[in-house]
Amino acid sequence: MYRQVLRFTVGGAAVLGAGVAFAQQQPPVYCGHMWDSGWGMIFGPLWMVVILALIVGVAIAIAKRLDGGSVRSNTESLNILKNRFARGEINKEEFEERRRVIGD
Repeated sequence: MYRQVLRFTVGGAAVLGAGVAFAQQQPPVYCGHMWDSGWGMIFGPLWMVVILALIVGVAIAIAKRLDGGSVRSNTESLNILKNRFARGEINKEEFEERRRVIGD
């Protein structure tokens, strides 16, 4: 435990020291900028929207994957219910009750 704390402290100090040293450097001189051409004003916001859409899409995909697909459509739920009734797992009263709850 003591070694882990020591490693974390020394590693953090090294990263912090490197960051401070980097921050004190003179900024480089730029000869031009992507906004100077005019294309940056079009593609800059476009890339921002594309990246935001990708982030939202990945978040939704992860949420669906973690959910395990528990949200089913009424048609799929009704098909499962019909299969269970056909195999004899549930009786007619239970089938009618569950079908009513599904909303078909």
